[in-house]
Amino acid sequence: MSATPDFKHFFGSVPSDQNALDLFAGEWSSSPPADRPELKAGATPLFDDPRIAWAHHRLMEMGVAGGFTDRDVLELGPLEGGHTYLIDRLNPTAVTAVEANGRAYLKCLIAKETFRMSAKVRFLLGDCLAHLRAVDKVHDIAVASGLLYHLTNPVELLELLALRSNAIFLWTVFHDAEFVAQNPVPGAKFSEQLPMEHAGFKHTVHRFNYGPSLDWKGFCGGGDVYSYWMEKQEIIAALEHFGFKDFRTEQHPNVHGSALMLAARK
Repeated sequence: MSATPDFKHFFGSVPSDQNALDLFAGEWSSSPPADRPELKAGATPLFDDPRIAWAHHRLMEMGVAGGFTDRDVLELGPLEGGHTYLIDRLNPTAVTAVEANGRAYLKCLIAKETFRMSAKVRFLLGDCLAHLRAVDKVHDIAVASGLLYHLTNPVELLELLALRSNAIFLWTVFHDAEFVAQNPVPGAKFSEQLPMEHAGFKHTVHRFNYGPSLDWKGFCGGGDVYSYWMEKQEIIAALEHFGFKDFRTEQHPNVHGSALMLAARK
């Protein structure tokens, strides 16, 4: 006697973009682009994020003609493809986006189809540090937004960005002692301060423990139960150590900690 087929993955309704988003219902971080108000997913407007426009204009100020336009772009940790979508709309020659989280990678593919990203965009599934170690290609621009503070050796990423790109856009939260003292809930996730050295750069890191957020299916942190956060000035000093010379920076408050937005070129 044959088993009853499992039909829970079949959609009996008219095909729609909402059906595709609903494959990960309750797991999306990003809300759909503002010009698609009929669609429902997450709450954070990453498909309308002004940080990409900021990076585009700061890069042009530093002499990267056209910003993202007509540039070969490497994106690390695209999450659900929101920033990829915005970069694609600026008409680069290519965007290679590397995502380690399998569920996030599948959401990127859904976003690419649903929001009509171009054939210039390619999503890869795998560890971005392993990718940077393995390839020899140097990209015009590398983008690492929301990634640095999810790593256990963040300075290695900064070293590899210097090896594999001529200019970067980086957005990250950083360890800010004043913020931690004033915000006990996120502050309680820090457990220790440690000295580290990588590729000749000595620095201090602060252990951040993910805790209960690891239980959420939409978890979008790193690949371990903890990560190491850096201090703002040491992030900039590390980039200088590895060869970046021209910088544009802004600092903003963030619910998780003080945030640094940075564009740099060699």
